[in-house]
Amino acid sequence: MHLSLSLRQNVCLLSVALLFLFSPFSRAEKDFSTETARPAPQWVRDGIVYEVFPRNFSASGNFNGITAKLDELHDLGVTILWLMPIHPSGREKSKGTFGSPYAVQDFFAINPDYGTKEEFKKLIAQSHQRGMKVIIDIVANHTSWDSVMMKIPGFYATDTNGKIISPVADWYDVAQLNYKNPKLRDYMTGMLKYWVREFDLDGFRCDVAHMMPVDFWEDARVQLAEIKPDILLLAEASVPALLVKAFDMDYAWPFHGTLNHVLLEGAPASDFKKTWDESRARFPKGSLHLRISDNHDEARAVARFGLKGALAASVLMFSLDGVPLLYNGMEVGDATESGAPALFEKLPIFWEPKERPPMRNIYRQLIELRKKYPAFRNDRVIWLKNSDEANLVTLMRLDEQDEFVILINFSNRPLVGKVQVMNSEGFQQILPEAKSDGFPLFSLNGFEYRIYHRLVK
Repeated sequence: MHLSLSLRQNVCLLSVALLFLFSPFSRAEKDFSTETARPAPQWVRDGIVYEVFPRNFSASGNFNGITAKLDELHDLGVTILWLMPIHPSGREKSKGTFGSPYAVQDFFAINPDYGTKEEFKKLIAQSHQRGMKVIIDIVANHTSWDSVMMKIPGFYATDTNGKIISPVADWYDVAQLNYKNPKLRDYMTGMLKYWVREFDLDGFRCDVAHMMPVDFWEDARVQLAEIKPDILLLAEASVPALLVKAFDMDYAWPFHGTLNHVLLEGAPASDFKKTWDESRARFPKGSLHLRISDNHDEARAVARFGLKGALAASVLMFSLDGVPLLYNGMEVGDATESGAPALFEKLPIFWEPKERPPMRNIYRQLIELRKKYPAFRNDRVIWLKNSDEANLVTLMRLDEQDEFVILINFSNRPLVGKVQVMNSEGFQQILPEAKSDGFPLFSLNGFEYRIYHRLVK
């Protein structure tokens, strides 16, 4: 069954493209490939990000429900906990039963359904005790129509008739903020500083960061770094200018789009390398991207790609450069019957789905591999030629100590293939644990993967 990209993601990709072409504050005409990205903290580069939708993560749907599962997340290997918006959602023009978590009513408040400030602080403290960082979603581009900020003159963008506007037609439940107003900028920067000072947060995932001026984020970065020098700013965007001074990491949106094209529309697997090459040519050197195959904006990956296809996609995300993301029960293959994101409703994760392979163990193995070997955390990726470029992805990750070859079949059919790799006789299969029938000549079932290792010295 063919499923198109979500409207929100299409809007995001389109707006990124328009910004890249036309916006003066994106500095889009400049060749950013000749610049160097701001260096991300090592804990970010080494990270495993886990996105939590508090309402649906547990039956209780609150902070305490997350705190109760911190040991499980830590055991899985999670190092960075990202909480979707924790603020009260607006009710005016709201969507669904609960309204969108991205239609924020008060940036300085906590959604009472999620708990109290004390319970949130406990969640952060308990995460820190387990060596996990905590970041929250900040929706700085817009607010709900019943926001507490509506009373402040000049804080919202208006049309020629002085009427407050929405940023995008489909986002009728939110109102666009006015970043031409210095007082609005001071308010939003002060808000970011409040959450770091008061709650000891480790950073922010910044929703549609490309829809605000780059210099706002750059100024905010300087002020936040005075409080916490190694703070993380993650941009939900794919705009090179953002990674020069303001953000540590952005979304690999183009690569995610290619993932959908390959698995849903039959595009050749060779498009992965093409998209990866285009990103390298466009972004500053050393840019760090969040690698995603599942997220809150779309139908769940297991619904879009099927269970085996979703696992193949995850193996690729964990094998590439950048930082991989897990989303809200992804490690157990959670999905509704329709796979709908349920952004505006309550639909708790079913933590014990029937007829599922041991997915948690598979993800734990991939995470352990990434943590154990620095070769999976650097930016050295070599795309290896193979005998079936339309269906096979074959790549190498390496450093001075180790070399790894990753094979992934992105078709639903068995195939026999060969990968071109030097010193192939030295490689041994390490994942999955059952030994294969050969290398570099091999056979793979539909959506099957294998990872081989060779010790360099």
